[in-house]
Amino acid sequence: MARRYDTKTTIFSPEGRLYQVEYAMEAIGHAGTCLGILAEDGILLAAERKNTNKLLDDVIFSEKIYRLHDNMACSVAGITSDANVLTGYLRQTAQKYHLIYQECIPCEQLVMQLCDLKQQYTQFGGLRPFGVSILYMGWDPHYGFQLYQSDPSGNYGGWKATCIGNNHQAAISMLKQEYKDTPTLKEALDLAIKVLHKTLDSTKLNSEKVELASLTREGEGPNAKTVIRVIPGEEVDELIKKYQEMVEAKKREEKEKEKEREATKME
Repeated sequence: MARRYDTKTTIFSPEGRLYQVEYAMEAIGHAGTCLGILAEDGILLAAERKNTNKLLDDVIFSEKIYRLHDNMACSVAGITSDANVLTGYLRQTAQKYHLIYQECIPCEQLVMQLCDLKQQYTQFGGLRPFGVSILYMGWDPHYGFQLYQSDPSGNYGGWKATCIGNNHQAAISMLKQEYKDTPTLKEALDLAIKVLHKTLDSTKLNSEKVELASLTREGEGPNAKTVIRVIPGEEVDELIKKYQEMVEAKKREEKEKEKEREATKME
């Protein structure tokens, strides 16, 4: 039945579905995992690196996280070539606004402008939806720290914590259980490592497979500035090692408790 209605983005199925948009969402579901966590003192983005070949040049320091302007960055999941086009559009839009108003564009306004473009690609013939979902982290003087997600249909929303890409449903259900209101950035880092450790398909987690970036504010008053920092691999490895040691310590405690229970039963 779907084959009669999935050849064009402008054709609705009898159930009211746009199959090409759903196929774009399916493509994102097979991409590398990206998650974002909103903290009290900043925002964290974490992304899974798919290209871990040792022969790749290290000139490109960040593969999955893009700086958009001084107060905003994003992480992408989906078709990389589509993501490059959209991040270029976001940067251009931000620069146009800055040229006219001499200040950074508000976060939601930039997200909304890109989503308007995405929506057009689902409505006009001869076009296909962009196969990319994007997580945005940013700060503006109107609403402070903000985390947004947009998908190929042109929908977007603000989040406290969310995930896109491979195994996103498992990650979101884990975030629902583990996330607590107004965590610190340090707690957000620990939570991100925990979620990635349990949801990524790779057997061993390390800095070659994970990319982390944070957005914070430094200073006070008119001299305050936003700092977007891609966390170095050494720090990522330390966080992973710390989490693994904590997991091993819990396992040892459980084994000791089981031994004590068995001993009491024998008595």
